[in-house]
Amino acid sequence: MKDHNSLGNPFDHRQSLIHGRSCDCHDCQSTSAHHHQQAAEHPSSPVATPSAPEQDGLPDSEAMLDRAVESALVRGIFGHSDMHRRQFMKLIGGGTAAAALASFLPMEAIKAAVKEDMGPLEKSKLNVGFVPITCATPIIMAHPMGFYERYGLDVSVIKTAGWAVARDKSLNREYDAAHMLTPMPLAMSLGAGSTPEPYIMPAVENINGQAIVLRNDHKDKRDPKQWKGFIFGVPFEYSMHNFLLRYYVAEFGLDPDQDIQIRVIPPPEMVANLRAGNIDGFLSPDPFNQRAVYERIGFIHMLTKDIWDGHPCCAFATSQAFATENPNTYGALLRAIIDATQYSSKHENRKEIASAIAPTNYLNQPVTVIEQVLTGTYADGLGGVQNVPDRIDFDPFPWHSMAVWILTQMKRWGYIEGDVNYQQIAEQVYLASDAEKVMRELGYDAPSETSRNYQIMGKTFDYTQPEAYVKSFAIGRS
Repeated sequence: MKDHNSLGNPFDHRQSLIHGRSCDCHDCQSTSAHHHQQAAEHPSSPVATPSAPEQDGLPDSEAMLDRAVESALVRGIFGHSDMHRRQFMKLIGGGTAAAALASFLPMEAIKAAVKEDMGPLEKSKLNVGFVPITCATPIIMAHPMGFYERYGLDVSVIKTAGWAVARDKSLNREYDAAHMLTPMPLAMSLGAGSTPEPYIMPAVENINGQAIVLRNDHKDKRDPKQWKGFIFGVPFEYSMHNFLLRYYVAEFGLDPDQDIQIRVIPPPEMVANLRAGNIDGFLSPDPFNQRAVYERIGFIHMLTKDIWDGHPCCAFATSQAFATENPNTYGALLRAIIDATQYSSKHENRKEIASAIAPTNYLNQPVTVIEQVLTGTYADGLGGVQNVPDRIDFDPFPWHSMAVWILTQMKRWGYIEGDVNYQQIAEQVYLASDAEKVMRELGYDAPSETSRNYQIMGKTFDYTQPEAYVKSFAIGRS
């Protein structure tokens, strides 16, 4: 059963546009009562949930697009606060609000322009892969919370064991799109670690959201200079986890290829390997950092936001071929992802999201573990409770400068060789223009530039001087 009717009438105060499990709106209460009655009459029969168009009397995809446009405009006016929208509609009446909106916005022209821009979907049933981590929150929560339906899509989100599997299933066309690590589309496009195929990344999923965890018997070794001989887990070679761990230890004088061992371990296997003593620590996506604390076998040495605050981690990616062959479907999918990412960015939604993504078919984690990650109030495994609201955050904009930094680290550690046209590759793979267009269309703020400098462990990364940056490090392979 889907919990959300995301195409509710935006002018009706009785209807929520984002329905939680405890939603009090008219449609949810009616649907809930209907389901309880059917369950009582037919206890062994599955209960079918009507699709959003059937529930709301919308006869076809054209009407769905009209409603989606109205919903986006109204949500934008109210700062995407459904509570404020409903209060206002109740106060002045939906008909009055609709008339007022139509008086200063050319509604029919806007709807026609959107339809002309989007066109009919070439493909509505899609397979989207995800690895069960909190970085995938927007891609996952868009399923139970109705964001795919909002744009006319029937998406199967498919749990995937690890990143090598996600890459191979994407290359084999088993997945139409996938949750990927931000370095992966760059590596796949360049043929690093796989056969080359042009991949695009029009949206970042999360920023921050990782940590370095050490086994409990290393509480007396908080200085990385004491880590010689340690074995660390990372989820994939072409990952921010690998590059951030390498950067961090190298800043303390350790060569990550000689002084420590780095092993690729699928995220769901991180905690078990830590418990078994196979590794001394890991730089992993959540919720496994917090799960290690929850299981009392590890502690959080450092959040990766303290290495680089605002660093990218995971992303939404697809092949250039899919986007070219299915431009309208690609556009609808990107709208759903960006909409879900922006919803995830609001802290007041985090507990609701934690409940939505906790079940077995998604993250399969205790809600309390996910809540600690998403809300930023968490036990650190050292006897303290920390409050870091931006431990993980969600911002869809794929900065070209993020791609340039990743490419410098791939060059630094020998994953790519020779001359690298950093900016050209960044622009080909990280589609900032697509993200900006959709963000503005949905009423969200979007940057007007596509690159900026960063502070990483107190050092400035100048995106205009990538090769000089690579050569500035004392430790590296290049």
